[in-house]
Amino acid sequence: MNQTTGERKRPPPVKVLSGQLRTAERRGAADSCGDGYVIRLSKVRSLPVSLVWMQGTVLEVQLELNTVLLLDETGTFAVQGVNNIPKGKPCLSQGKYVMVMGVIQAVSPEPVIRAVKMADLSEHATLHRLMWKLEVEDLQQVLP
Repeated sequence: MNQTTGERKRPPPVKVLSGQLRTAERRGAADSCGDGYVIRLSKVRSLPVSLVWMQGTVLEVQLELNTVLLLDETGTFAVQGVNNIPKGKPCLSQGKYVMVMGVIQAVSPEPVIRAVKMADLSEHATLHRLMWKLEVEDLQQVLP
């Protein structure tokens, strides 16, 4: 906990794929780090996550529901709270390739995250798409 402000320090976002979230397991509710889920990376390694960084193509925009549906290399996931994101409106068009940082709300049957930040990556979408899975794998190999 930050002694100056009294706020808990949240760990940095973890880059994940929607398929990984789909198989995540819930952690105990009173976890000291605020990590609500665990992703199994292998039989012997797991990764606690709550704040995630994901990327995907916008499939559907539902502004009246404050939600977008995205698709990454491993499946679809929903992002809630999109109307509340500063500078998030340019990301809310079908076909755009975007990054979203957010807090996990649910993992099954489809991952749902509450957006904290969104950015349009469409300008170099081909490069971002090609590199994304490699970035996720690389980061997850170096995390403790």
